[in-house]
Amino acid sequence: MRRLTSLSLLVGTGVMLSMTACHKDGGGLFGKKKEVSSATGWNYNDQKMGGFSVAKNKNQQTGPGLVFVQGGTFAMGATEQDVMGDWNNIPRRITVSSFYIDESEVANVHYREYLFWLARVYGESFPDVYRNALPDTLVWRSELAYNEPLVEYYFRHPAYNDYPVVGVTWKQATDYCKWRSNRVNEKMLMDKGLLSKADVTNQSDDNTFDTKAYSAGLYEGTPGKMSKSTKDQFKNPDGTPRTAQFEDGVMLPNYRLPTEAEWEYAALGYIGQNPGPSKKEGKHGEELIMNKQVYSWGTNTSGLRDIRRGTMQGQFLANFKRGSGDNMGVAGGLNDRASIPGPTRSFYPNTFGIYNMSGNVSEWVLDVYRPLNPIDGEDFNYFRGNKFQTVYQNENKEFEKDSLGHLKMRDVTDEESANRLNYQKGDVINYLDGDSLSQVEYGYGVTTLINDKSHVVKGGSWNDRAYWLSPGTRRYMQENMATNTVGFRCAMDRVGSPEGNKFKTGNLFKKQRQKR
Repeated sequence: MRRLTSLSLLVGTGVMLSMTACHKDGGGLFGKKKEVSSATGWNYNDQKMGGFSVAKNKNQQTGPGLVFVQGGTFAMGATEQDVMGDWNNIPRRITVSSFYIDESEVANVHYREYLFWLARVYGESFPDVYRNALPDTLVWRSELAYNEPLVEYYFRHPAYNDYPVVGVTWKQATDYCKWRSNRVNEKMLMDKGLLSKADVTNQSDDNTFDTKAYSAGLYEGTPGKMSKSTKDQFKNPDGTPRTAQFEDGVMLPNYRLPTEAEWEYAALGYIGQNPGPSKKEGKHGEELIMNKQVYSWGTNTSGLRDIRRGTMQGQFLANFKRGSGDNMGVAGGLNDRASIPGPTRSFYPNTFGIYNMSGNVSEWVLDVYRPLNPIDGEDFNYFRGNKFQTVYQNENKEFEKDSLGHLKMRDVTDEESANRLNYQKGDVINYLDGDSLSQVEYGYGVTTLINDKSHVVKGGSWNDRAYWLSPGTRRYMQENMATNTVGFRCAMDRVGSPEGNKFKTGNLFKKQRQKR
């Protein structure tokens, strides 16, 4: 009788159970614990109930080399007088979602690791892939300077391993980001046992791991040693093994170049000047925005030198050119101890823990350059440079890989976009600035040096005056050009809570007690 009563109570409370987002039953009647759909009551991850797989809620891992940047609102644009008279960075308020960004610039040793992989995998069949990825070391040459040692040694010599890579074009930087995404996700699948480490040395040409191709079922690889729980998780309803998908939470989002808004927001590091949530008291700080912050190290040290008492008092906080003919100071009292770029983790990090957002080398960002960011444009995750793509399918509606093992993509056509509410063209790089609606034309090489291949460069460098150290300043170059003052760092999308791991999204209030 007692057992029947328990069963009746369980059935009677079925509606209450389905109101929870994800419920685990006690297991006494059903044996194993099962997660239950709050919409249908069906079990997740149960082969006897369809086998719909749902990964457990878990926080996004921080990828190698990255730091978390909690997003928010800020005034994007100039914080100093526009001495160049460009008027291309008028301040305006926008919001940036939380994201990840490299703690420091990509170093020579990181880029050589990339070249080594390209030579090993593609060197025999596609040698041009390796050659096209080589940085231009000739950027160190000058008609009136003896810089041949830097041409020969800066990129290759181990003394410069931790120095930022330069002579890299925008296109080369974006290709590096794609390669890094694949290597990080491949390693994560190996750690899970879904891929074997034995496959690493056997990859070549189109038989290489690509995250999108793997998810589309075009790269199988050899399974490694998996635990029983992993085997159960990655199993089709018919019992056969399956590949991991992004829904499983095993792989990370792609590495990419940061947008201009993200880069500028990360450089300002407002989190250090705005009291955040206190776990002890549960209180939040006020909404403070230091709109007039000049450099990336904040307002506590608003000048170019460290004003705190101690051994570093009076030292320069960044690597820049103090004046004409002064790149590092006088012997015995060098002001920034770097005549050229310095090591990537030197100088003063900002409150996010990011190095060299002012000085050392300027950096490529993702955006296509336009002289004026629209004041009335998008104020959430602002970005110019969208050229939408989708996965290519052949006449049999099948996915394909290219000769390098990457999943084939194609541009979205205007016909496919015509009936959408949020965009009507596949290529919107010129939206409101260069399209027919704006009535603006850029005569590249005639009246201007701006076109759709001009990309934004942010931050000052070792060879720039202090004016360019302000995060709001901006310049541009063609995507196929490189200099000895421009490097790059990678970024990654943040999924889940914008406040970071172990925080929940939204303000969660206690339920009010219902009156009978």
